[in-house]
Amino acid sequence: MTHHADRLAAVSDRRLSDAAIQRARLTLMRRDPKLAEVIKAHGRCGLADYRSDDPFGSLVGTIISQQLSTKAAETIRSRVADLVGGDDHLTPDRVLDVDPTLLRGAGLSGQKVTYVRDLAMKVQGGALDLHALDGHDDEEVITRMTAVKGLGRWSAQMFLMFRLNRPDVLPTGDLGIVKGFQIYAGMKRRPAERTMIRLAEPWRPYRSVACWYLWRLLE
Repeated sequence: MTHHADRLAAVSDRRLSDAAIQRARLTLMRRDPKLAEVIKAHGRCGLADYRSDDPFGSLVGTIISQQLSTKAAETIRSRVADLVGGDDHLTPDRVLDVDPTLLRGAGLSGQKVTYVRDLAMKVQGGALDLHALDGHDDEEVITRMTAVKGLGRWSAQMFLMFRLNRPDVLPTGDLGIVKGFQIYAGMKRRPAERTMIRLAEPWRPYRSVACWYLWRLLE
C-alpha cells in the first residue's frame, strides 16, 4: 500500500475502528523497523479502550485531572459526580445548579471551578456542541475546544486521541511523548518539537497509534 493509499484509508476512518487500528499497526511496522519492535513487544493498541459517549463528563475529568495524580483526580471527580446525582447526571445543567462552594468542598480549586462552569455554560448555551465535534477536522476541534477556559491544545489533543479516536494526532507538548521520542531515538537530551515532527513524518496518517506505543516506552 502506498503512502497516498494509507492516507485515504485514514480519512475514511476518521474515528479509528478496531480494523483501522490493526491496519495502522501493520503500516507502522512495515515503515519503521525500530517502532515495529515496540509494537511487537506491547501487542494490541489500547486507544479504542477509551472511547466514550459522554464527552462532557470526559472534559470535566480532563479539567479536574490537570496537575493532579490519577488517584486524586478520580477521587475528586467521584465527589463532583455525587453532587449531581451520579455519573449519569453529570450534565451542564446539573453542574451549573451546584453551588460553587460545594464544588470547592469536593476538592476543586477556585480556578478549576471557574473552568468547569465555563465549560458547562458554553455547552449549555450551544457555543460548544460536543456531539458535533466529530464532524470537524482536527484543527477545527482544537480551535473550538480551546475557546473554553482551562482547555489548552494538549487537552484538545487528548480529546481527539482518546475520545474521538482520531488517527493522526501528534501531541508534541505532552511530556510522556517527549520522553518517548528520546528513548525511541536514543537521544541524550529531550528532542525539540521540530525534531519530533520530522521523526514522526513516516508515521502519517497514524501518528496517534504510534504515540500510544511511545507512551509504552515509559513503562
